[in-house]
Amino acid sequence: MRILLIYPYFLEDRIHAEEVSVPPMGIFYVGAMLKAHGYPVEILNWHAIHKTEHLIEETLKKAKPDIIGFSILHANRWGGIDIARKAKELNPKVKIVFGGIGATFLWRLLLTHFKEIDFIVLGEGERTFLQLVKTIEKNDNQGIEKIKGLAFRQGKKLEHTEPAPRIKDLDQLPMPAKYFTYTHVAFTRGCPGNCTFCGSPLFWGHQVRRHSSDYFVDQLELLYQKGVKQFYFSDDTFTFQADAVIAICREIIKRKLDITWVAISRVNYVNGELLAWMRKAGCTQISFGVESGSKTIRKTLNKKIHTEQVKKAFSLTQKYGIMARAYFIYGSPGETHKTIQDTMDLMLATKPLSAIFYILDLFPGTRLYTDLMERLKFSDDIWLERVEDILYFEKDPLLTREMILDFGKRLRGGFYQHLPEFVDHLELIQDPAFNRLHADFYSRLAMTFSHGDYARLKAIKAPRAIAEKLYKKALQYHTDHRAFLGLGMLFQQQRKIEDAINIVEQGLAQFPASFDLILCQALNHMNNGDFETALALLQPHKDRPAAQTYIANCLKVLEDRRQNFRGRNLRGQKHK
Repeated sequence: MRILLIYPYFLEDRIHAEEVSVPPMGIFYVGAMLKAHGYPVEILNWHAIHKTEHLIEETLKKAKPDIIGFSILHANRWGGIDIARKAKELNPKVKIVFGGIGATFLWRLLLTHFKEIDFIVLGEGERTFLQLVKTIEKNDNQGIEKIKGLAFRQGKKLEHTEPAPRIKDLDQLPMPAKYFTYTHVAFTRGCPGNCTFCGSPLFWGHQVRRHSSDYFVDQLELLYQKGVKQFYFSDDTFTFQADAVIAICREIIKRKLDITWVAISRVNYVNGELLAWMRKAGCTQISFGVESGSKTIRKTLNKKIHTEQVKKAFSLTQKYGIMARAYFIYGSPGETHKTIQDTMDLMLATKPLSAIFYILDLFPGTRLYTDLMERLKFSDDIWLERVEDILYFEKDPLLTREMILDFGKRLRGGFYQHLPEFVDHLELIQDPAFNRLHADFYSRLAMTFSHGDYARLKAIKAPRAIAEKLYKKALQYHTDHRAFLGLGMLFQQQRKIEDAINIVEQGLAQFPASFDLILCQALNHMNNGDFETALALLQPHKDRPAAQTYIANCLKVLEDRRQNFRGRNLRGQKHK
C-alpha cells in the first residue's frame, strides 16, 4: 500500500504566514503509527503547492498512491478538495481520507457534497486511520463498519460509527521523531479552558492528557540530533501542569540540549519558579490569549481570566527575559468603541513586546458558531461557498465593516506607537545566574528592530536607535555574539566604519571562530578601503560561498591598484 499524507493549501495568503505553513502535529503522529506497522508513508507539506500547481499532478503521477490522507483545518478544506479531485481524475480507485478538526465537524457536509471523499476520520486519527488502511488492504468492505471513529457512505446513505475512545496514555503512540523531522511539537492534548470561539474542547475533550516528560524530551533530543534547534511547542496551554513542565526543563538542561523554543499558555498558569526553569531551558517567548480588555466581552467568550492575572503574567514573564506575546480578538459580540478602548488600556498596562490582532471568526465545533446557527437559523451549507471562514461581524447588524477596520487600525496603531515605551519600561530580575540569558533576550529583541519585522514598519519610529540601545544593554549583562554582530551591522549601515570595526573587533576577541563576525569585519575594512586586511580575514574561509564573492572583489581591487601603480611608474620614467 502506497500512502500519502497531505497538508493542503489555503485560499488566502496570511500576514503571519508562519501560522499556516507548518503541518499540524497530528499528521506526523498518523504517519508514525503507519510506519511503525510497516506501511510506506510520505508526508507532503502542500500549504503553498497552488503557487506551482503543475507539481500536484506530477507528484501524484509519480507517487501512484493507493490511499491519500488529508489534514484538514477549516480554512484549507478547499485545498484538500481540489487535490482530492485531481487525484481521483488520475486514479479513480485511489481512496481519499479526510481527517482533522475541520473534517470532523463538517463530516456530513463533506461526504454529502464531495464525492471525491471516501472516508472521514473523526477526532484522534492514529488508531482509526491504521485500522482503515488494514481494512482497505484486505478489501474488507464489511470491516469498515467495525472501525470506531469513522464516517463514510453506504450506497447513498451516510454512516458514522461510534466514537473512538480517546487515547489515555499518549506515550503508547509511536514517536514521530523516529521517522520524520519537524519543528512543531506537542506535550499535551486538550485545554483547561472552554472558550466559546475555540474548537479544542469538543475535539480533544475537556480533560487535558499528556505525554510523560521523558517521552517529550526524548522526542526533542531525537530532533536535535537531526539538526533541529528551534522548536514551537504547540500545546493549547503548555504550562497547565507546572511540575511536569519543570521536569521537562530540568531534563533539557541535564541532557545539554542547546535549543530555543516558544510556547502558548494562559495567564493563570504561570508563576515565577516555572518561568525561571523555562528560561533556563531555552524558552524565548510565550504567547498568551488575552482576547479583550473588556470584562464583558471576555465573559461572552468564556475567557475565564482576570485583569490582574493578565498584568501579573506579562510582568513576570518579561522579568525572566521571555518575550510575552499577546493575542487579541476584536469584532466580538457587543464590541464597541468603549470595549476597544478597554483593550487599549489593558495593552498599555501589560506592555506586550509582541501582539497579534485577530478579527473574531466562526468555525464549526465552537459554541459561538452553534449558538449563532440556532439564533439566525442558518445551516452548515454556508461552507459550500469557496471561503475560508465566517467573520462574526458579518452576521451582527450592530457591527459594520467600517467599524471593524477602525477597531483594527486603532489597536495596531496603538501598539506600534507605544512599543518603544514598552521596551523602555522593561525590568529584568537582577540575578547573576540570568545575566547570560538576559543578554540573549535583549539582543534577540534588538534584532527584531534592526533586521526583523519591526525594522520594516513605518509605524515604529527610529527602530535602529531602539535596536542600538538594546544591543548595548545586552552587552552590559554579558558578552553576546548577536549583540556584537548586530551593532557591527548597524554601524555599517550608518557608515560609522571605525565604530563598526571597533565593536566587531571586541566580538572577535570573544568569538574568534565566528564566520559571521569575520565576514562583517572584512566588509568593514572593504568599506574603509583596506582591502589587504579584508582579504587576510577572508582567505582562511575561501571554501565558503559567502566569502568567495568578496575575496574576488578584494583581488580585483588590489590588482587594479597594482596596475595603476605600474602605469604611474611607467609614465614617470618616460618623463625622466
